[in-house]
Amino acid sequence: MVNYRYLGNSGLKISEITYGNWLTHGSQVENDVATQCVRAALDAGITSFDTADVYANTKAEQVLGDALQGERRESLEIFTKVYWPTGPGGPNDTGLSRKHVMESINGSLRRLGTDYVDLYQAHRYDTETPLEETMQAFADIVRQGKALYIGVSEWSADQIRAGAALAKDLGFQLISSQPQYSMLWRVIEDEVVPASRENGLSQIVWSPVAQGVLTGKYVPGQPLPSGSRATDDKGGAKMIQRFMNDDVLGRVQQLKPVADELGLTMAQLAVAWVLQNDNVAAAIVGASRPEQVAENVKASGVEIPAALMSQIDEALGDVVERDPAKTLEGAPQTRVV
Repeated sequence: MVNYRYLGNSGLKISEITYGNWLTHGSQVENDVATQCVRAALDAGITSFDTADVYANTKAEQVLGDALQGERRESLEIFTKVYWPTGPGGPNDTGLSRKHVMESINGSLRRLGTDYVDLYQAHRYDTETPLEETMQAFADIVRQGKALYIGVSEWSADQIRAGAALAKDLGFQLISSQPQYSMLWRVIEDEVVPASRENGLSQIVWSPVAQGVLTGKYVPGQPLPSGSRATDDKGGAKMIQRFMNDDVLGRVQQLKPVADELGLTMAQLAVAWVLQNDNVAAAIVGASRPEQVAENVKASGVEIPAALMSQIDEALGDVVERDPAKTLEGAPQTRVV
């Protein structure tokens, strides 16, 4: 079963394995299978579920809401996000303006079939809306009871500090950051994590298995497995491309003895690895089959000895990406319409 951790400097406990439906629900996986995956998550003790309005252009929220119907609401932590374009793509269908934020929370609650979300996250930083406007909208949503807590996703250290200061002035707090983080992608360690610690945020990390690369299923010189992420033009082949070279894939194969020593699969090792960071509250895992959920949960509570953590670092060497500037690499410079 899953362990639980406090989220940031708050009293909210979340499951350290959090179920996410970014690339699956409403797009790649049929609704009945999606529901089976959610049931498997609940059976394994997962209480925290992460989605966003933009996933499958709002369909993912609907699928998750349907799958959770009949569950005791107080026993769940439901997270969603706002920023990216939704709907037909009108001039106010994107960003963190007061108009888009207020309309988006109402749409998300309707699709999720709930009166409130536990965590509402700014899915990116909006360079074209005053931060004061965005944070005031979040403060109002908290006061209205539509969201209990507020977080951010893929914000830089400076953006986190500025947002946290404004939140404090407005009488609420930012409690979480949702960045990409894995053995291969450690760009948050030098700046985002220290800024988060200073301001009472912890990380809910996505892609802990580096879009599947850290499962070891991609072998140098071998054909790509059919049906895998690397072959799916709609589901992340472009994102995984940065890792798809023989140097990275060869070094990943060297992690197998570490996984074997701990009695874990390579995927479980990857999830357990991110949870060794004490500023990480949860690792988000997705699934296209129910049995994958039960497998991922086995990473909860695993302690990797220091010697094996060092062995992982030695195996991966200089293929690890650590540049803090990469946090903003995929951030929109102007608002996307």
